Amino acid sequence: MIHTRPRRTTTILTLALATGLVLTSCTLTGGDDDEPTGDQAAPAPSESQEPGADDDAATATAPAPTPADTGTVVLAAHDSFTLPGELVAAFEADTGYDLEVQLSGDAGQMANQIVLTAGNPTADVVFGIDTTFATRVVGAEALEAYRPEGLPESVEEHDLAEGAEAYLTPVDYGDVCVNIDSVWFANQGIEPPQSLADLTDPAYEDLFVTPGASTSSPGLAFLLATIGEFGPGEWQGYWEDLMANGAKVTSGWTDAYTVDFTAGGGDGDRPIVLSYASSPPFTIPDGGFEPTTRALLDTCFRQVEYAGVLAGTDNPEGAQAVVDWLLSPDVQAAIPDSMYVFPVDDTVALPDLWSQWAQVAEDPIVVSPRQIEAERETWLREWADIATG
Repeated sequence: MIHTRPRRTTTILTLALATGLVLTSCTLTGGDDDEPTGDQAAPAPSESQEPGADDDAATATAPAPTPADTGTVVLAAHDSFTLPGELVAAFEADTGYDLEVQLSGDAGQMANQIVLTAGNPTADVVFGIDTTFATRVVGAEALEAYRPEGLPESVEEHDLAEGAEAYLTPVDYGDVCVNIDSVWFANQGIEPPQSLADLTDPAYEDLFVTPGASTSSPGLAFLLATIGEFGPGEWQGYWEDLMANGAKVTSGWTDAYTVDFTAGGGDGDRPIVLSYASSPPFTIPDGGFEPTTRALLDTCFRQVEYAGVLAGTDNPEGAQAVVDWLLSPDVQAAIPDSMYVFPVDDTVALPDLWSQWAQVAEDPIVVSPRQIEAERETWLREWADIATG
């Protein structure tokens, strides 16, 4: 049987929202910090919120469970982790392990916790280390090398490089992209933006809202998208122009999407929002056949979530069994509806509405995980000076 700790409020709200959206619009997915990577109920995938969170935050979130040593295997995961109970029951029946899930805050908090407890873990295995923190966790020697056998070929395109792929196995991915309210632009007779550069055009003054890079993982992904697009020495000028054009920065994805976005279910007045490529299916109206929003696929930064065996675990066999399970066809097929992100196994069938409307970027913007690790704190300080004064 699965045991989980209470989720953070933001996650609950996100999931509740997602559920509500599904019920009212016959669709939807997402995950942010709210993070629709998770967090959301709506268009945001399992969020790994508050990416730039300070290292002390990890110690505040994590009680100290005892690692599995008597038939229990402990999985550390971010707060947006969830899978159907029947899949957990099947894992336990097939392996003989009881699965205990240790929710550890957002992706940044969890990564910091894993680093701080390297070699003396409070769990056996971890899921949800994302692109922006993977190199930090591997570099801290917090993981044991393990690679499941018989992985689908499509996993390789999401692998880390430079040997890190031996320690972290890709499980899912999502594209963080600018979304637009297509109906709003049609009604106003304004041509919608197509690129990141367009957002600084006076035609879109006061129309864009994004979660902050220091308080939201989608917000950090958007910052990285601008760094990848304009370069380490040029993105600062882009952000100065963006803010001068009236861009609004919120603390998390939920506020940006559900409060300020015109198509987010509230009374928002901004028709351009930072969200996910998987968000549009959730805006299909009752009785409708297609979304009222669209993701700009040339603006996307790809977040991959990984799983790995924790170094020093007393239960390496159980930890490996969990990694194997997360890559199994049944779990991969459940990921879109459970955590609002795409499975790395491209042979599993996606939900019908995902197949129709949840596109992925053919050429997402890329920033090297090693460069992210080296420059993250500097970039966040520079961003804060520009975006928050």
